[in-house]
This record gives sequence, C-alpha cells and structure tokens, in this order.
Amino acid sequence: MGQTLAEKILSHKAGRPLRAGELVVVEVDQVMVVDSIAGSFFKRLEYLNATPRYPERVSIVIDHVAPAANLEVAKAQKEIREWGKRLGIRVFDVGRGVCHQVLIEEGLAQPGWIVVGSDSHSTTYGAVGAFGTGMGATDIALAAASGRTWLRVPESVKVVFRGRLPKGVTAKDAALEMVRLLTAEGATYMAVEIHLLDGAEALTRGERMTLANLTVEAGAKVGLVVPSGEILEMYRVPGWLYPDPGATYAKEVEIDLSALTPRVSVPFYVDNVHEVAEVKGKRVDQVFIGTCTNGRIEDLRAAAEVLKGRKVAPWVRLLVVPASSQVLEEAARDGTLLTLLEAGATIGTPGCGPCMGRHMGVLAPGEVCVSTSNRNFRGRMGAPDAEIYLASPRVAAASAVAGYLTLPEELEKEEVHA
Repeated sequence: MGQTLAEKILSHKAGRPLRAGELVVVEVDQVMVVDSIAGSFFKRLEYLNATPRYPERVSIVIDHVAPAANLEVAKAQKEIREWGKRLGIRVFDVGRGVCHQVLIEEGLAQPGWIVVGSDSHSTTYGAVGAFGTGMGATDIALAAASGRTWLRVPESVKVVFRGRLPKGVTAKDAALEMVRLLTAEGATYMAVEIHLLDGAEALTRGERMTLANLTVEAGAKVGLVVPSGEILEMYRVPGWLYPDPGATYAKEVEIDLSALTPRVSVPFYVDNVHEVAEVKGKRVDQVFIGTCTNGRIEDLRAAAEVLKGRKVAPWVRLLVVPASSQVLEEAARDGTLLTLLEAGATIGTPGCGPCMGRHMGVLAPGEVCVSTSNRNFRGRMGAPDAEIYLASPRVAAASAVAGYLTLPEELEKEEVHA
C-alpha cells in the first residue's frame, strides 16, 4: 500500500515507514514565531529554563502589528529585538513583510522540510512541498528548545485541479472553490494534498501559496502541493517527495479550473462561497489588497491592471499592503505602485496590515470591506457587525472603482455605455 505525501515527509524525517494515525517525534527544520505571540514564546522558554537548541533554525517576524500601534506593542517589539540579538536569533523587523512570504523569499522553507509556525496559515509553506503547520506558543517553544516536535500523522484529502484558469479567473477563486467543496471542517487535522494536472501545473509559486494558505480554512493540519512546474526549476526537489499511486485518501475532490468563474466568500464563514455574479451590487466602504494570501507582486499587478486609468469611488478607502519589502520594491520598479497611487490607493507598510483587526484599517460598525485576505469571521477586522467579503485582487480592485461588489468586466460594460 502506497503512502501519501504527508506520510512520505514524516516517514523520511522519522527514518521509518509511517501511516496515518501514528504518533511520531521528528526533527524540525525551521521554527517561525510572529510578533503577536513572541512574548508568550519567551515566557515558556524561561519556564523551561531553555534557549533554542539550534538558533539558526528559529526566525521571529514582526509583521502582525508593524509598525507598533501603541506603547505596549512597542515595548514587546523592543523585547523581540533584544532577545534576538542576545541569542543570535534571526529577526525580520518592521517592513520586511508577512512571515510566510518572507520565509519563502529567504529560502527558509524547502521541499521536504518541516516548518512549524506560531500562525495558523503556516500551511502556506506546502506550496513548495514543505510540511508547514501552525502551533500554539507552548508547542513552538518546545520545538525551539529541543529542535523536535511531536505530530500525529494526518489522514489525507486529495484535491485535484485540472486544466487552465480562464481569463479573469485566479488562484484565489480556485482556492475558495476548494474550501466550499471541502467545507470549513471537512479536512480537520488532515493533510490536503493538492495535485495540479492537465495544464494546472503551470500555476506559479505565488499561486500555489494561495492554494496552500487557504487549506487551513477547511481545518487542515497541512496543505501540500505536489511539486511540479516552476517549483522543479526553483528548488532541489528530492526524488522521494511524491505520493505513491496506491496511497489511501479519506476523500477525493476534483476541480476543473477551465470551468471556474470568479468567486467570493460571503460573511461570516469562509466556506460560504458564491459566484461574484450572484452577490454583486453590495455597497463597499473599504477594499483591502494584501496579506499572505494575495499580497504578492502578481496580485498587485492584477489589481493595477484593473485600476489603470480609473479612480477609486469617492466613498471607498483602498488600502494596499504589499506582502514584503521585495514585493514593494518590485512594484516600485515596474510602475505598478504608481498606477495604484494614481487610482487613489493608500500604500501600507509591508506586513499583515488590517487583516487581524489590530491597526491600519480597522472597520467601524456597519462597514463593508472587500478583502483579498483569508478570513471573514465576525469581528475579524474590527466591529462585530462589519462585513468582510473575500475575493481576488481583480474583483477587489473593480469593487473599489465601482463602490460596490462587482467584476472588472462589468466596469468595462458601464464604460462602453457611458
């Protein structure tokens, strides 16, 4: 009987064959800590009377509230810098960007590695074939102190994407459709193993990051994209890093990319997914383009393509927060940034921005936001009754111009008839 990709990675690390359901202790290749949990991380290490066993395998990223929003946050971030300097720990400071984007840019997530992070969207590392998973402060501290962690080998769900995305349809639409089909609890503590076939292997690393990122919204422990396409050119992919033909899956789902239309996740659940055409017309107060889901250069370019020669509606705030300093630099070099500014966008410091509702764009009561992020739970970005609609950068940009939820194609129709 063959093994799934999750079973393969954990077996390779353990040095023995493993099956779903078994408990295993494995070496960790990278421990990622975000600013919002760093204080708890330090306290647990102090309680253990321990320091990181392998300092070079630990990274702290100041991204969730960057720059500091108040005095208490500023103190906490000062402690991060001092702690990192004292123990020789890598610290990515304010402005470097969102943890997941930064670690992949820095080569700190590699095919076949195990990367544990103090952020639930650590599943993003599966885009390059790494076993990325989120954990709480205690488990993260133990992983840093010992260099190891324990896991239950997850069952796997096989998701097959076939074909090519039609014009105007994006990986975000594909990811939302995947969550709709799996449902919010359909892959709880499972590995979502993503296969790209019949043209889908052309999806870029960034697009694969979007798919892996959203697997956690179906409850996944890890999201793994089977290496193919440009990943084989960008990384050294081990020959063993593929699922076996006879692997056992808890369930299988297939999605035809060529038949897909733009999608939107409607409040207050990520799996409440509809075609944009079904819900268009909702008046919008704020549009947010960014995050670890859709803050990459291709996302900003997609938004700029829609915004070029157009202006944001007078009552809409368009916030654009690049996922990293590298993304911001590239957007400045190729003219994308100027296009966004000319349309009326406000550019934020690379990082998480208003995604978690701490600063840089918190929503007031009754406001509506179209966001390219990954969660639309009640109170996620501010007021409990504020509404968040999750969509692609193209749909977000078009909605900013129209002032209501819409498609870029609808803007073109209106301009022809004007």
